[in-house]
Amino acid sequence: MQRSEIAAYLDTYLRIAEIKDYGPQGLQIEGRAEVRKVVGMVDAQLPCLEAALSSGADMVLVHHGIFWGPPQRIAGSFGQLVRAYIAADVNLYAAHLALDAHPEIGNNVELARRLGLTVEEMFAPVNGLPIGVIATTPHGIKLDYLVDRFAQNVGPVQLVQAHGSRLVHKVGIISGSGAREIPLAAALGCDTFLTGETSHADFYNAQNAGLNVIYGGHYTTETVGVQALGEHLQERFGVAFEFIDLPTGM
Repeated sequence: MQRSEIAAYLDTYLRIAEIKDYGPQGLQIEGRAEVRKVVGMVDAQLPCLEAALSSGADMVLVHHGIFWGPPQRIAGSFGQLVRAYIAADVNLYAAHLALDAHPEIGNNVELARRLGLTVEEMFAPVNGLPIGVIATTPHGIKLDYLVDRFAQNVGPVQLVQAHGSRLVHKVGIISGSGAREIPLAAALGCDTFLTGETSHADFYNAQNAGLNVIYGGHYTTETVGVQALGEHLQERFGVAFEFIDLPTGM
């Protein structure tokens, strides 16, 4: 399969050109023209590239690319990273907010699916784009069972703040760093909130709001979208796909 065909499809499917992000998304580094194997990862740093190359990747598909903010000099550790990609002749495709917000394979809808929840609406706009989901379970589920489902179907849970009802009905979900939206989730009637990481300041917002918060880790909550997108590519184009798990512990 040609790189140009895969990249063009991803650009359209993910609405890359329409979504304002913190840096250029899509095909960040152009490598070899033919793609036989796509390797999905959360990150794109040197250990990630080395693992992808060891697995025979022609394209590395990530959530966190390598270009953020204003232009950077190709020097120092960043220069080493860019030169490593170019020397490997491997393609790097990144989808950040586009992957968080996608209604079919996005991080947040996929988290809801793995937890057996039904997505009702999107919320929590970033740069004008709602990226979080509000999901429900019709008959309720015990908080402990929801935590267990996460551990079994996504990964280890880092922290649970049990300040709300032990019977969960309505869950706000924002992968990665979403704790700042705890007050919004509470205002929208959620009894539980799921995100990746917190800060000292956000810790008390959950208690103040009387909300359960499940922290699954920034990395772990953002593994699911890349996996779903890679499997989608495999089904559509017949390219081989492998997800490589390199947890950061964060």
